[in-house]
Amino acid sequence: MMKILRELEIFIRTAETGSLSEAARQLDLTPAATSAAIKRLEAELSTALFARSTRSLRLTPAGQLFLAHCQPGVQMIMNACESLRLGEDTLRGVLQISLPSDLGRNIVLPWLDEFQVRYPQVTLRVSISDRLADIYREQVDLALRYGSLPDSNMVAMPIAPDNRRVLCASPAYLAQHGTPQHLNELSKHNCLCFMLGDYVYDRWRFDWQGQEVSIQVSGDRVSPDGDAVRRWAVAGRGIAYKSTLDVIEDLAAGRLVRLCPDWLGEAAPLNLLCADRRQISPVIQALQQFLNQRCDALMHSLNQQRDVKICK
Repeated sequence: MMKILRELEIFIRTAETGSLSEAARQLDLTPAATSAAIKRLEAELSTALFARSTRSLRLTPAGQLFLAHCQPGVQMIMNACESLRLGEDTLRGVLQISLPSDLGRNIVLPWLDEFQVRYPQVTLRVSISDRLADIYREQVDLALRYGSLPDSNMVAMPIAPDNRRVLCASPAYLAQHGTPQHLNELSKHNCLCFMLGDYVYDRWRFDWQGQEVSIQVSGDRVSPDGDAVRRWAVAGRGIAYKSTLDVIEDLAAGRLVRLCPDWLGEAAPLNLLCADRRQISPVIQALQQFLNQRCDALMHSLNQQRDVKICK
């Protein structure tokens, strides 16, 4: 099995580089050994994988088809073998990860410190922004993001699939302006809005007994930074509609109060995104599991908190 896996690896690297000599150099083989491996694979398959000339090497139609099928499988097998070989305590590698501003700065950064204590040979390169990173063009391996996939070609690894938005405000704001008992009363309140690009998220959606209800809101503060919106809410500047994970510690500490809990907030599943399933290495798998466990623990702690106000 390992012999055929090695030959498949040589085939893939040769196809990627378009050169037997370059594939040999990258794999620390001689060009003759590389060529011999390709010939053995072609003989086994009874088909030519490459069209060769004295100056060029290109895939045949059969080679293109074979590459498309075998490349993902070979990478997954190699990742599994590497995981077994290294063992959990010796995971290593460099991860470039993009985090959303609020969750990333206030929750995930301390978690990543714990992750690196557990796996000291992992290097992290972290960027924090609510701007959606282009993981195809930018120096980003992973992006932690809320919501549905912006690109169906991406791979989404669930972190907190049941997370939802929550309507909340500070005790000081509610003492001054009153506590809304129904969503229709939001029109009388200062609502703190988030924006993404040129879009202002000022139509807040909820679920009432299986039906979607949307409420148009307005306020005197808008920001593309989710952390700014949360800070405004904690400071008593208005009502916010935030991801539960973003405000879970504020709710637990009483800095924010959950409003109208009988109205389900909009779904905001948290996923770890990457461009290609072949990128999912043992290190990424370990990170996904680690983040998932931390989010589960946070959500469990919220479920133990009593709602201060219940919407009739």
